[in-house]
Amino acid sequence: MINKILLADSGTGHSEEMLRMLLDIPGLKNASVSILHVVPAQLNPEDLATKMEEGGKLLAEAVQKLHLDPGRVNSILRQGDAKTVVCEVADELNVDLIIMGSRGLKRLQSILANSVSQYVFQLSQRPMLLVKDDIYVKRVNRVMVALDKTSSSQEAARLAQFLARDVKGGELIFAHVATTGKAPANAEEDPVLAAPLKAARQLGINARAISLTGSRAGQDICNLAEQNRVDLLVMGSPDRRPTIAKGLPDLDRLLGGSISDYVRVYAGCPVLLVRTASA
Repeated sequence: MINKILLADSGTGHSEEMLRMLLDIPGLKNASVSILHVVPAQLNPEDLATKMEEGGKLLAEAVQKLHLDPGRVNSILRQGDAKTVVCEVADELNVDLIIMGSRGLKRLQSILANSVSQYVFQLSQRPMLLVKDDIYVKRVNRVMVALDKTSSSQEAARLAQFLARDVKGGELIFAHVATTGKAPANAEEDPVLAAPLKAARQLGINARAISLTGSRAGQDICNLAEQNRVDLLVMGSPDRRPTIAKGLPDLDRLLGGSISDYVRVYAGCPVLLVRTASA
């Protein structure tokens, strides 16, 4: 399910380390990797030459640190606004996953700070792995996928199964926070979790389910990830923007109106957000 990966590399944070951990997963060993560095627009010729040289060195160092075969890596150096360039390159290459660092800015802060990762998170329909600057990146053994009834959540379950199926000694946790009604006493009987749990076990994955009732789903998901020492959190992020607003960030979501927005800010582990065009 993941054949092409785009790493948007600013030279800071833990995104390179996260990519290295991902490439240790058997299902991703043959994935092609593109590493993108964007040089700011509107520079004078002298500064532009300096930044382009620095960007080239950064890309070369990233390939070396990741122990990648230079012949299998696409190093891309572009000039422009990073927010739009990342989206453009992801579309040009038709990538299956975007990896970016994130400062984890809260709500209005991300707008005022002109956050690149927040902008891409809003406008791209491709799976996106956000790696906050203040977290510790670990080898991916324990994956948790937070589920609900949306199509993007179902896609997140399939992606989590793909990642976990060949991880030796790994574990896949299916979690559902019921914000209405009451969660069943036996999590395996939760209708949101039963089918993906069964499918995972049929694939030979060590899987279990957690079902609970809560009024603050985002906070509950973050707590579950911490309590279960999760290395990677996967969840759907439904695209609720009307067609007319596809070129603009959704202010309601930017201001924290979605569960996925809360989780990408507060989760203590990398977060892989899955979005489908039909969600």
